Amino acid sequence: MKTVLITGGSRGIGRAMVELFCENGYKVAFTYKNSESQAKNLAETMGAVAIKADSASEAEVVEAVKAAENALGKIDCLINNAGISSFSLFTDLTLEEWNRHLAVNLTGAFLYSRAVIPGMVSRKRGRIINITSMWGIVGSSCEVHYSTAKAGLIGMTKALAKELGPSGITVNAIAPGLIATDMNACLSEEDINEVAEETPLMRVGLPSEVARAALFLASEGASFITGEVMNLSGGYIM
Repeated sequence: MKTVLITGGSRGIGRAMVELFCENGYKVAFTYKNSESQAKNLAETMGAVAIKADSASEAEVVEAVKAAENALGKIDCLINNAGISSFSLFTDLTLEEWNRHLAVNLTGAFLYSRAVIPGMVSRKRGRIINITSMWGIVGSSCEVHYSTAKAGLIGMTKALAKELGPSGITVNAIAPGLIATDMNACLSEEDINEVAEETPLMRVGLPSEVARAALFLASEGASFITGEVMNLSGGYIM
């Protein structure tokens, strides 16, 4: 039975991935930061392992990976999903807000990847899947900090894929478009409809659709795919 560690797994896309991977026979551990009741309920319902950790903290990331390995054994697949977002004019951004977005959305993926890679290299196999965003590809007004961090994650994906390829490890990314999650609940109905109207499929995406893409990239069917950024935007980006 394969194991997967999913960061930011208590809500939204992360929760959908926890559920789908459990349903497909994976042993699953996931991290959360604030949503403790949701995390514990999900863990109990799905038979997964919930681990509280701040993705921006090196010490907490190291302990989270140790906890996951102690509970499940070797980590076959890491999904870097934990992220935050906010809206702000660039000129109004504080350094604290800028640094926090980079720390959670980009440095967190670095920390988790660095923690699991030695074991994957020693076994000559593994999967790393980074959840980025279409805004990391095309940029988003009033989300320069978020877009920058997600663009950095794409660069990390491609470079790390080249570095780890000889060790039999694949590194890929998924770039979702607008997805119906709690993170996007702050958007007005008008804003959501505007994006949907500009999307060829004429709707926003579902967390389950991102989860299915991740399950594919973790599978043997994706064994010869690495360094790719899967565009999951309903055609918004072509």
